[in-house]
Amino acid sequence: MPQYLSPGVYVEYVPPASLPVAGVATSVAGFIGVVADNVTMPQQPGQFQNDSDGNPVLDDQGNPVPAPYELTTAGEPTLITSWEEFKTRFGDFQEGNKILAHGVYGFFFNGGSRCYVLRVAAATDIDNPAEELEKFETVDEITIVAVPGAISDIQHTAIIAHCAKMGDRVAILDGDADQEPSNVSGIRPVGRSQQASYAAIYYPWIKVFDPVSNAPDTIPPSGHLAGIYARNDATRGVFKAPANEVIVNALDVSRPISKAQQDGLNPEGINVIRSFKGTIKVWGARTMADDANADFRYVSTRRYFNYLQESIDDGTQFAVFEPNNLALWQRIKRTVGDFLLNEWRDGALFGETPEQAFFVKCDAETNPKEVRELGQVVALIGVAIVKPAEFVIFRIQQTAGE
Repeated sequence: MPQYLSPGVYVEYVPPASLPVAGVATSVAGFIGVVADNVTMPQQPGQFQNDSDGNPVLDDQGNPVPAPYELTTAGEPTLITSWEEFKTRFGDFQEGNKILAHGVYGFFFNGGSRCYVLRVAAATDIDNPAEELEKFETVDEITIVAVPGAISDIQHTAIIAHCAKMGDRVAILDGDADQEPSNVSGIRPVGRSQQASYAAIYYPWIKVFDPVSNAPDTIPPSGHLAGIYARNDATRGVFKAPANEVIVNALDVSRPISKAQQDGLNPEGINVIRSFKGTIKVWGARTMADDANADFRYVSTRRYFNYLQESIDDGTQFAVFEPNNLALWQRIKRTVGDFLLNEWRDGALFGETPEQAFFVKCDAETNPKEVRELGQVVALIGVAIVKPAEFVIFRIQQTAGE
């Protein structure tokens, strides 16, 4: 305690016993895709090639040869924060990287700001991307995973398994655009399940302008969808479903889907991309959860629960190695309660009062002697998450004139 030598008023900073829970990032994407070893890399401004002896390499006219950027090594998750940075690491649009490049471009163009990219040299390297997905396990901030163009049973199974194992991220899957709307198992080769609540699948593909062919081209939508997730999180919040959103840069869909056709796809957990008077919109908000896991039927519910879980876990690390007593339980209850109160005020939790929206219980009942002897402190947390209004129903009554 400081000593004061003369009369007066003194202001002291008293550090809090525990810091408030801070919400974690929700829109950091992880992309896996093909970038061939022979792609052409852009030139580095002001940099020139040297030979093995350190002498400048000259062209036929005697001018220094510009040095290209170095292609990023395959198999390494690389943080990318802009489309321009992607080009310096993996090259501009070209045949050797086209699908991945369009996906990452769509991510940034639709609102994404931060992603990790892992390149493979050939498409056969991701026939089963399980090994590549393991590289993402060490990147804790990834919350969205996409392998643009992956449509097989094996690929979808691996991506879903990775997200379910990590428990803090969701998969955005591409449905097979060549399948008819009536062929559910062709579009969505992996069945609905508890594990698949960590995944959302979108169909059909979209058409965008392709600089390689200088014409419209059909590409998988997963990269653009990841950008929409990010945009929606920034403007509305992770608790809002990323649906009824415009896909920026999309010119059309690969095939038009009618309302009647969507009626057969929506209950199967297939989110449809539709054209409304020339505007391309995401018109679905479901995960691939089965009926037994209806609590996580919606993408927003799954992602918001992941957000709460990760935020509370990070925000209560102060409890580790603290004395497991009443004072600690009260700190946990107060810290988590304050966080959830702010979430309720932001409209993320359902209820007219905080008591209706959430509860936090951390006391002798949740922490009996046998639990404390195991070195554990247990808090029971309940939340009422807002669900999207998927069906808006109007009841219209006409009154006959007398």
